[in-house]
Amino acid sequence: MSSIQSENTQSIQYPGRTVKRAQQAMCCLPFELPLFVAMRSTSISLQAIAGQTGVESRYTKYPLSELTVESDLMWLIQVGVLRREVDGQGITDSFRLTPLGRQLVEKWTNQGQTLPPPSVWDRLYNILNRWLRLPF
Repeated sequence: MSSIQSENTQSIQYPGRTVKRAQQAMCCLPFELPLFVAMRSTSISLQAIAGQTGVESRYTKYPLSELTVESDLMWLIQVGVLRREVDGQGITDSFRLTPLGRQLVEKWTNQGQTLPPPSVWDRLYNILNRWLRLPF
């Protein structure tokens, strides 16, 4: 099991494969570290990420459609990095980091201001996991 230490939260033990899959998913998607940093303190809406707004906010590398953004965010929910915000009316279109996501973002912000570049194998592994929805 891998443990990622965090100053602001209690350390939670995650299996190494869980951490690796979460890291690969975050690095292989077209999102930038400032998006995840912002999600540490507030929920970010789908509209703030999609289109030119996402590029201007440094949340994405290039303009993305809402459908693409939602699909990618849903994948990050499945790997345990994000959660969807809920209000009194039900599920909203906003997202926040989970404890696993917070720990990964904290680690990367301490190392620099960008996500680590994924290898070819990381991309292949992520595509296969996402396509097959394998639980490992």
